[in-house]
Amino acid sequence: MQTRTYGELFKVTSALIGTGGQLAVGEQDQLRHFINRRFQQAFDESPVWPRYLVSSEARDIISLTISGLATGSSSDKSGVTNGNYILLGQANGTGVAVAGTNVYYNPAVGTRTSAGVSDSTVIYKKSSTSRWEIHDDETVTIGADGSFAVQGGGSALLVEADSAKKDNPYEVITWTLTAAKVSGTPLVVDTQLIPYAQTSKDTIGDFNRIHRKRAFQNNSSMEYDFFVDFNGANILNIANSTDNEAFVSYKKQFTPYTITSGYYDSSLEVPGEFFNYIAHAVYADFLRVQNRQEQALAEEQVAQTYLALELEKIDIRSNNNTINKRFSTYVNRQSR
Repeated sequence: MQTRTYGELFKVTSALIGTGGQLAVGEQDQLRHFINRRFQQAFDESPVWPRYLVSSEARDIISLTISGLATGSSSDKSGVTNGNYILLGQANGTGVAVAGTNVYYNPAVGTRTSAGVSDSTVIYKKSSTSRWEIHDDETVTIGADGSFAVQGGGSALLVEADSAKKDNPYEVITWTLTAAKVSGTPLVVDTQLIPYAQTSKDTIGDFNRIHRKRAFQNNSSMEYDFFVDFNGANILNIANSTDNEAFVSYKKQFTPYTITSGYYDSSLEVPGEFFNYIAHAVYADFLRVQNRQEQALAEEQVAQTYLALELEKIDIRSNNNTINKRFSTYVNRQSR
């Protein structure tokens, strides 16, 4: 997509202001803040700016969260235990986990490859005791057939202490802690959460739609209802509790310019679709500072015209009828 430079934006805006050259240092700093303000204003005008839109991207579903743990008596493993856990899959019974039971891991700890997970914090049901355990520095291998085997080489941090063993870790009432490593009262919560941030992917700014499978291709895909909170998007009525990913259409997070000097020579990219709007809107802001209200109002209208033209292009491309809106039938909501 077309881009202009930050230096160009500064020069055009200065020309509109009528300095005949560069602004004073204090005015340059003021202009910098005005540019960021108007940049975000343009960014917020539409959830489907093509530059910032990501369509049906695979994202991990957080199945469990653990909190409430603190440092142990001689070391601190709370940092690798508290956090979000992804359902890796079901154990195949060849390792130390009960066959068919869920295996979870902390994606913020250790490494995951196509061969498995290593040096991570893992939650599994131990076959020799039929109790849930949470281990750090654990390894889970993935077989050629896609099955999972917990190797059992990690160290126990928490162990289920309920006399009546539970089917799921979030049902466990009492945990025995390895006191040297962790302390506190663990809270294990069942969830179906897609967080804003995921390693190697753009941070989500706004969630638009969530589908069970990849959407906007040849076949229809089940679409989820969800609500958004501080942690991310919470999926309602997930189709299968063993699903560990969903496909999210979203708008990327807004990132303001952080430049603090060398404005006129900067090669930072400015979205071409925002360039004229920002230049004229910032000029309107300067006019207001000078109490030239009528001129500021006229310049604001010029800026809004530029922005309206770009928004109209989005409507013409029909993005609002596909990515950002849903079609409901008596069967389900479908992408078309």
